[in-house]
Amino acid sequence: MIGELRLVRKLMLLIRSYNWVVFIIIGLGILASLAEGIGISLMVPLLQSLEAEAFQSTQQQGWISILESPFQGFSVEHRLAIVAVAMTVAILLKNVLVYTNKALFGWFKHQVGHRLRSKIFNQLLNINYNYLEAKDSGELLNLLAGESWQVIRALEMLVNIVISLCTLVVFTVLLLLLSWRLMVLVSFLTLLISVIVQQVTRRAKALGQQTVKANSQLTTLMCEGLTGMQTIRAFNREGYEQQRFDESSNLVKKTFWQLELLYGAVDPLHEGLSTFLVVGVLVISLLRDPTALSAILTFMFMLYRLQPHIKLIDFYRVNLLATEGGVQAVMEFFNSHDKNHPITGYKAFSGLQHKIAFDKVSFGYSKGKSLALENISVDIPHGQTTAIVGPSGGGKSTLIKLICRFYNLTEGEIYVDGVSLDSLNLHDWRERIAIVSQDIHIFSSTIRENIAYGKLEATEAEIIAAAKQAHAHEFILELPFGYDTPVGERGTRLSGGQRQRLALARAIVRNPDILILDEATNALDTLSENLIQQALEIFSQERTVIVIAHRLSTIEQADQILVLKDGQIVEQGNLPQLLENKSLFNQLYQLQYRNALSNS
Repeated sequence: MIGELRLVRKLMLLIRSYNWVVFIIIGLGILASLAEGIGISLMVPLLQSLEAEAFQSTQQQGWISILESPFQGFSVEHRLAIVAVAMTVAILLKNVLVYTNKALFGWFKHQVGHRLRSKIFNQLLNINYNYLEAKDSGELLNLLAGESWQVIRALEMLVNIVISLCTLVVFTVLLLLLSWRLMVLVSFLTLLISVIVQQVTRRAKALGQQTVKANSQLTTLMCEGLTGMQTIRAFNREGYEQQRFDESSNLVKKTFWQLELLYGAVDPLHEGLSTFLVVGVLVISLLRDPTALSAILTFMFMLYRLQPHIKLIDFYRVNLLATEGGVQAVMEFFNSHDKNHPITGYKAFSGLQHKIAFDKVSFGYSKGKSLALENISVDIPHGQTTAIVGPSGGGKSTLIKLICRFYNLTEGEIYVDGVSLDSLNLHDWRERIAIVSQDIHIFSSTIRENIAYGKLEATEAEIIAAAKQAHAHEFILELPFGYDTPVGERGTRLSGGQRQRLALARAIVRNPDILILDEATNALDTLSENLIQQALEIFSQERTVIVIAHRLSTIEQADQILVLKDGQIVEQGNLPQLLENKSLFNQLYQLQYRNALSNS
């Protein structure tokens, strides 16, 4: 019971803006139960009306006399019809209320589901990027697409439990009015049945948590299998991946099957034990008072109608406990203790005028581990090209991510024209930045939509002009539907060079103040690289350009070069200055130059 109450509190937190709907649904449930109970109770005057003399001579007390009194003044030939009509009206009213309740609840659960999924996606869009990097994509996908539905299922179970409990209360009151002695006996036996069912199904909560974990693992494997298919085949690991998938899928099958066994146990247990209860009570009652047949039959029919609700309460309770793992996963995701959000400032930003200045900046991805950047102090002047080079793992990409404000600084400050970056409006700042990287993301839409992603309100002329400047217009026209050609998931229908030129067109149409090139040409063939370099030379004029490059030949014209190693700037200057230093940059440059000569 404590576990159920804890789960209910969590659900109430998730739907607190819809509490009024819950109260209406419960109210309609109570009215429907009352209408059904009154309709069944009218069986007493109906049965007695079949024998007119018995109806006239009966001297009933309490609830039965109240039921009979409205019909006492009618003639014998009309009484049966009037009672039957009253019963029909009560049952019709009950069904109208039930349908209205179902329609309202259908709207309610889908509304909550939509808002919950939207809230989860909004959290994914806005929490710090390091949290997303630390999580498996399959786990996050399962949370968004799977566990959010578990919350809706839990909500449905909870509402059904409340409505069934309301029906139980209404019917219990009516049964007490019909015969309190029989009701005491029935209540004891019903409680015993419920305890037996709870003992049989008490593993539902633990199994529910296991299904969440197993389903999350399977979703992760599915994502990895689909995105890594080329690597799997290249390394001849089809058998290995099939084995991993089968083991994970088998675990899902096993846990869900065990949960189904628990669900299936509720119905036969209740039906078997309840049948024994109804038959036993009927026999005992008739042996004690054979003359009270109409009241006893009404009592038994109402008890028979009540039994499914008692059974459903246990069934819904088992299902509710099984959803706790999903509800807990969603609640933990909304818990902000391990998910910092980037803090947006309130100062408007219209464009870079002077420089971006790093002042003793340090950053670590997690506490207790070594810093990715340590005590960085450097200026990135407006309108110039700044190149960042150095060995892998030196902190080059981290520096870019800090400029984009994907992370919060550990120490120090970044200033933009003398103003703290944290105090600038985050939306304004990012609107002035465009990134072209080696591993660029292409959306599963058309060429036109991918280019316009850089500027959603871009005109047709702007999109075409950007494509021409990126040397993409020619290959786009050769595609089956030109700019309306779907590119497939992550641009799989395009070559590497085409994807890169498409990404560059997206950056060009944005017309940014700050252009960031994160190893944008490293994986391209010579022809594609030359085309992109030509486009960049034109587009980079009078812009602040930040370039990360492994091919040092691509940054020879940079105004300044920063050499990063182990999270620190070890050298800084232009190409001639760094070559004179005879230090790390010179070693890297000479090594690449010799390799180029040997391969030519």
